[in-house]
Amino acid sequence: MADVKLAFIVSKPPYKSEVPKLGATHAMAYQTVEILLEEGDTVTPVLCYVGDGVLNCLKGQKAMDIYGITSTETHLKNCLLVDLDVYVCKEDLENFGIQEDQIVDAEDMGAEKKLQVVPFETIKKTVEEAKHVLYF
Repeated sequence: MADVKLAFIVSKPPYKSEVPKLGATHAMAYQTVEILLEEGDTVTPVLCYVGDGVLNCLKGQKAMDIYGITSTETHLKNCLLVDLDVYVCKEDLENFGIQEDQIVDAEDMGAEKKLQVVPFETIKKTVEEAKHVLYF
């Protein structure tokens, strides 16, 4: 029985690119991978936002209203709905002056999971323990 740990690191801001949203999409897709595993094997993904990537975690995005596309906020809410661990770098939030009450939550959708504001050291340890690291 193996536990394949995956770390998805998003460091790009949510502007002028689909790259950060792809990070969340790939992290959510881990559920489809599980059907291809051997009996008893598991996949443990963690989606981590660092640097400019923490800007993806702001609530109140208006992508659907302005551009007619699903926002990164909606993607993050879906991640929380499927119980994906999502880490947001505490130091980077502080550098931008972002408070925890300004980041996405999915309580309105019934999610029990929340974004976890963690020190960079926790994210670094997650990367070190991961078998695969995907950088967005």
